[in-house]
Amino acid sequence: MEIDDELLELALTHRSFAYENGGSPDNERLEFLGDSVLGKAVTVMLYTENPGLDEGQLAKLRASVVSSVALAEIARTIGLGDHLLLGRGEERTGGREKSSILADAVEAVIGAAFLSAGGEETDRFVLRLVQPLLDDPDRTGAFVDPKTSLQEVAARRGAGLPVYSIESSGPDHSRVFVATVTVGTLVTATGTGTSKKQAEMSAALDAWSALVRRRRHSPTA
Repeated sequence: MEIDDELLELALTHRSFAYENGGSPDNERLEFLGDSVLGKAVTVMLYTENPGLDEGQLAKLRASVVSSVALAEIARTIGLGDHLLLGRGEERTGGREKSSILADAVEAVIGAAFLSAGGEETDRFVLRLVQPLLDDPDRTGAFVDPKTSLQEVAARRGAGLPVYSIESSGPDHSRVFVATVTVGTLVTATGTGTSKKQAEMSAALDAWSALVRRRRHSPTA
């Protein structure tokens, strides 16, 4: 779909870049709009296509698709991080891979799409983005609770409990956390976030993905 060039640039402008460039506009207003557009499109689709699910099941499925972890995964899949406008500090601390920044950018792009093309076309755009998540039920479940999903797959592989370590950097008002999770000798993964929980969830999802890919491609799986 066609998104207005100026709106798209705004959607990719993180507040750190805006601050370093004289307080120019950033993507937070578009993010606010995109969050609502995303939630509405996913809610209507899930309600329409899953008549057998009750309210609780629908809510859980929606939460998995619109979570920051899921949106960050979408951003990585389409290479959105490569196009972000970041300040020097975020650039140095790996902002292009931070789940929180990536998730916010996806919502901002959705907001820009809505202003450019209207509701119906944007709904179709949103559903194209989230469909790969819905096509893989195991992965959808992992987005809801990646730490539990990792623990379960590790147990099936006889690898014991995942072990987490956490480091942080930056000033108190802009703390960045980096989590590392190790699952026996099978896999080690890292994740970043603006909170310890978010970083651990990101690391857990990466480790879960690696174990599942290994299992699927193993001739003895």
